Amino acid sequence: MAKSRNNRRERDADAAVVEPVDGGLAQLVPDRDRARAWTLLIDGAPQSHVDLEDPAYLSFEYQRRLGHVIDLVAPPGKPLHVVHLGGGAFTLARYVAATRPRSTQQVVERDAALVQLVRRELPLDPGARIRVRSVDAREGLAKVPDGWADLVLADVFSGARTPAHLTSTEFLDEVRRALKPGGTYAANLADGPPLAHLRGQIATAAARFPELALVADPTVLRGKRFGNAVLAASDLPLPTAELTRRAASDPHPGRVEHGRALTDFTGGAVPVVDASAVASPAPPPSVFR
Repeated sequence: MAKSRNNRRERDADAAVVEPVDGGLAQLVPDRDRARAWTLLIDGAPQSHVDLEDPAYLSFEYQRRLGHVIDLVAPPGKPLHVVHLGGGAFTLARYVAATRPRSTQQVVERDAALVQLVRRELPLDPGARIRVRSVDAREGLAKVPDGWADLVLADVFSGARTPAHLTSTEFLDEVRRALKPGGTYAANLADGPPLAHLRGQIATAAARFPELALVADPTVLRGKRFGNAVLAASDLPLPTAELTRRAASDPHPGRVEHGRALTDFTGGAVPVVDASAVASPAPPPSVFR
């Protein structure tokens, strides 16, 4: 049956799959340039891009930057224990499975209807060790055993905003509990001028991790436009030199900030706690045009 569905997709390559999910209206739009690649949108906002023939291909710039972090947290090919907070179309879980075979992964995606849609239309490799839980990200993180994860990746958006309870020091305490000693946390953050949310998230991470690095488009860092930034954090020094080289060579070059420059960038922002946490700002409508 899966084969016939794939054949139907090939015959009708221009047809989008449109279906209501818990988080809004989901669309799977075929990529005209790649035979079996799709973009997932929720209420018109791009969420993920997946190439079923080449799961190591990362189209979105923020996912490519998270891919760099995945590549650099351990020697090439070494299997990892990875927790993904936010699933989308499972792009990064597929990437880990393709580049680090025998990795064991847990994906926490609250939207159960979205999970069913993606599993049906863009099925995961049955040989990949990927478990998907349809619960809230913080609830799912709490079920991860102490010291289990080499890497925790956070890419959670509800209505294009990161929920408030995933922005606090208490949330990062749960991340640290789940990480192995020396493990890495990486998050996709979105903000625009005056970058108050981004600065606050850096300060929050700095309150729980001694080593930080931020990767973003220079225009985003200068507060010129709304965009994504990838924050990496660990107890051990991060591979900032190689991360800088890779980010600079991307199709849309990124800049890496770390150390004193990153501390200065926060501009005195204070860590976020549960009691005062708010969701990340909504992107302006022009971002998705």
